[in-house]
Amino acid sequence: ELLNSQEPSVEEQATYEGAELDMCRKQRKNRMLANMKFIGHLYLRQLLSAKVILSVSRELVSCDSEDDVPAEHALECVCELLVNIGYTLESQPAGQEVVKQVCCRLLGLKNNTNADGGPAYCKRVQFMIQDLLETRAAGWSKKSFKSSAKTKGEIRLEQAWDIECKSMGVETPTAEVTIAGQRPTYLTPVM
Repeated sequence: ELLNSQEPSVEEQATYEGAELDMCRKQRKNRMLANMKFIGHLYLRQLLSAKVILSVSRELVSCDSEDDVPAEHALECVCELLVNIGYTLESQPAGQEVVKQVCCRLLGLKNNTNADGGPAYCKRVQFMIQDLLETRAAGWSKKSFKSSAKTKGEIRLEQAWDIECKSMGVETPTAEVTIAGQRPTYLTPVM
């Protein structure tokens, strides 16, 4: 029921028209993706078990029935979920099998064709799946071109590093490599 459709309800269709209806669709889609991110963060904080994630992700990609073709928004949601928890989920024995099954299913769906012989999904969804599979193949590391919040000490260290690199004639990297789906360090137990 969480992901039944991103289409507006009958009441909304009667109320809105044109651009307002498109805005309503966009808001529903953003809400679904935010829900996936929320579920992922609950898992990272150990408030949801891997069993729940298994159930949600397998249902989104219809792992149990190969004949079912999930809707595009369901594939977007599972990609969003895996990007947010992939590293942590795959680092657990139960999660490895889930990630493997879902990624195999996504690869098959990406290459699916419809009755006309054309691709079953739009290019945007195909590239989203491809990005997820490439991120997984790279050990869940991905480049982030937007900087995250840093302490003054981290900024000073980064500035010193930039100055040192420039003095040696080496270009400093503009992208920051992050691990997608890694449990935040402030949540990992200290032993």
